[in-house]
Amino acid sequence: MAKTNALIEPRLPRGFVDSEPAELAAIEEMVAKIRHVYERYGFDPLQTPFFEYTEALGKFLPDTDRPNAGVFSVQDDDEQWLSLRYDLTAPLARYFAQNYQDLPKPFRSYRQGWVFRNEKPGPGRFRQFMQFDADTVGAAGPEADAEICMMMADTMDALGLAGKYIVRVNNRKILDGVMQTIGVVEEDQKLTVLRAIDKLDKFGPEGVRLLLGEGRKDESGDYTEGAKLGADQAEAIIEMMSAARLDDLVDLEADAGPDGFLDAEFKTPSLAKFPITTAFAEGFAELQAMAALFASAGYGADRIKIDPSVVRGLEYYTGPVFEIELTFSVQNEKGQDVVFGSVGGGGRYDGLVSRFRNEHTPATGFSIGVSRLASALRLTGNLKSAEVTGPVVVTVMEKDRIADYQKMVAELRAAGVRAELFLGNARNMGRQMKYADRRNAPAVIIQGSNEREEGIVQIKDLAEGAEAAKSITDNAAWKMERPGQYSVPRNEMVEFVKHIPAVAAWLKANG
Repeated sequence: MAKTNALIEPRLPRGFVDSEPAELAAIEEMVAKIRHVYERYGFDPLQTPFFEYTEALGKFLPDTDRPNAGVFSVQDDDEQWLSLRYDLTAPLARYFAQNYQDLPKPFRSYRQGWVFRNEKPGPGRFRQFMQFDADTVGAAGPEADAEICMMMADTMDALGLAGKYIVRVNNRKILDGVMQTIGVVEEDQKLTVLRAIDKLDKFGPEGVRLLLGEGRKDESGDYTEGAKLGADQAEAIIEMMSAARLDDLVDLEADAGPDGFLDAEFKTPSLAKFPITTAFAEGFAELQAMAALFASAGYGADRIKIDPSVVRGLEYYTGPVFEIELTFSVQNEKGQDVVFGSVGGGGRYDGLVSRFRNEHTPATGFSIGVSRLASALRLTGNLKSAEVTGPVVVTVMEKDRIADYQKMVAELRAAGVRAELFLGNARNMGRQMKYADRRNAPAVIIQGSNEREEGIVQIKDLAEGAEAAKSITDNAAWKMERPGQYSVPRNEMVEFVKHIPAVAAWLKANG
């Protein structure tokens, strides 16, 4: 007996998801609102490819120098390594450097697209997800950073989240200054410290303390190596993170000299042992300038707040950093009430473009996690994953009249109506109606031999019929009344269909 081929099990790779029509339509509605705000601020669209040369991502890969660590990589036939983009920022830096002579400076752009991370998947943690970025390249002042923060606040308002978010702002120079102060100077150790601080909302102060020290083991048994800080060093970092305001960290002298705030002193017990550095002073001054801009533009602390605990884990940030935190409560997998948390973040990355050009090029930007933001909007009722209105279905009653039915479909499409001819094998009316229901069709068109001789078509408004069916319990009465079904002259078919409420609503929404 001949062997049968084994069937392949249909399954998704770990960390990836399928997206269905209702979800895609809801996401597109959300993205359109974001795009509108970005364009109002003067940003233009840009699209870069999924793949970049691995060297273009360079040391900003997540953890190591191996091409497949943190990113998905392949080797081309010319032995060059290519990697799926890890974010949308490094490709922007490459694009700007490659097209430098032709671009306006500053260069303002937004990008929407998929990014990929070769990391361990988990609940709400995917290997492919969508980001929506906006960046200004070529502007060095804090006003560019402040503008990005204000645009983020306006975006949240446009999405219906007013009063449910805060844009939190810090400066990596503050963090660099503190690390320099306490003696953390090795780049690898600094990056480990930054990544530890970035886990504050996930693990809390005790979890961060472990990551600043020897390391932390999670519930699955996976171990994360720590930064190996001493107890005094770790406490200084924890104190900095715990400060509600920058003023809680330092005492400013009234007669501070021309070097900024170098005459200031740290307030907190662990930090008070150390001198304030130039980097800390510069970061403090930049945040003060940004705070003044927020105030003058009418953005209060209920929308944008200076917060010393904000870090952002990526290495390339060089100045102000910021993130959007949604402040309403949700339940975690353990049934506990927790704050929803961050849906986006960004900051200044003045060194990224200079990897391609031998000159200093300032840049700042922000990235929104589209899927996570969509989840938040669903929870607040600001994103409805309603069924997508399907096409009007023209049924096939006579096999030898396919051309006639196709003509009906063509007329509907020419009038802008979404329509399709039933292409299945079944000519049974019940099965064709079942198909139309599954397609969420607003209407079906029927023309058998009797209707053709009379010069009419039968049009069923499925929404009206479904509503009427709720009050008709007798099958005989149903057949007699035929709710939602109309006999319409063939030459009036298109105009009648266009006025069916569900079709009219689709036409209005889709131009």
